[in-house]
Amino acid sequence: MKVHVEVECSPEEARRFLGLPDVTRANDAYVDAMTSAMQGTKNFDQLNDLAKQVAPMGQVGLKLFQQFLENGVAMAMNPRTKPKKDGE
Repeated sequence: MKVHVEVECSPEEARRFLGLPDVTRANDAYVDAMTSAMQGTKNFDQLNDLAKQVAPMGQVGLKLFQQFLENGVAMAMNPRTKPKKDGE
């Protein structure tokens, strides 16, 4: 048996309903800091250095994040699916 429930609400209402914290101020501060940092870069090398400071794990971190998202989607599509290990 399948049951489909549609809920129409704003992202703010969904956040409150799920009990998630309001990170608007932290996000605004982060965006402002990144905007200021990006405006200070004058060439590609400075931009590359900035990227290394923001994401110290570089490609490894991005790969882990991508794997996390892929596993989350796979689990959502089929809850019996086991998470993939790196290299599978």
